[in-house]
Amino acid sequence: MRLPVIRGVIDRRILVNYRVDPQILARILPPPFRPQLVHGCGMAGICLIRLRAVRPRGLPAWLGIGSENAAHRAAVEWNDGAEIRTGVYVLRRDTNSRLNTLAGGRIFPGVHHRAAFRVRETTSHLEVALDSNDGHTSLAVVADVAVTWPRRSIFASLEEASAFYQAGSLGYSLTAGGSRFEGLELCCQAWRVEPLEVGRVQSSLFGDQAIFPRGSIELDCGLLMRGIEHQWHSRDDICCGSRPRQPLVLH
Repeated sequence: MRLPVIRGVIDRRILVNYRVDPQILARILPPPFRPQLVHGCGMAGICLIRLRAVRPRGLPAWLGIGSENAAHRAAVEWNDGAEIRTGVYVLRRDTNSRLNTLAGGRIFPGVHHRAAFRVRETTSHLEVALDSNDGHTSLAVVADVAVTWPRRSIFASLEEASAFYQAGSLGYSLTAGGSRFEGLELCCQAWRVEPLEVGRVQSSLFGDQAIFPRGSIELDCGLLMRGIEHQWHSRDDICCGSRPRQPLVLH
């Protein structure tokens, strides 16, 4: 699937990041993807992104649309011939946008599920929660802008974490038919992140002990991006070959 280049503004993007037992994470990733390791740990997380002025490149900003969106995802690597590529595998996308729900997986890559979002935020405090219409996903995040990097993080510094997530801009997700993985790359004009102190996080996926047994997943860190001009670029699909084991994507 090739769509025109889409541009807009990341009004606010929260990244809540977990370190995960790589053997547990590998169980839920379909081939050819495998966990990308950071100091021996797998990494997974939640992306809560509010977009505005989103439109095909070349159109004025006033014709753009806005939306609240969430993605459960994992950092992955895979072989592309002799090269090892890195990015994210998107397990589930949710949105408050009817257009994203109708067009996702049809006009542009990525199946989206409709959800009701509840947002309260100031310049220093953020609360985002959602419940999906199909009842499969719920999450809630409460966080505050921080001035120091958390000592519990596997990343030694904000700079190390920032570089890792900037490099993971290419995402793949399974099509509704299950025949291939669609690629979508986020390209930012500038990359600026702030540390977040995550006071509370609840995720129906990452909190499910049938999938992630106790002790296999731990909160690592939070990051915040605001006011970033960006573009979305479609990338080449990856063929499944045979229908992959995919217990977490619920179409």
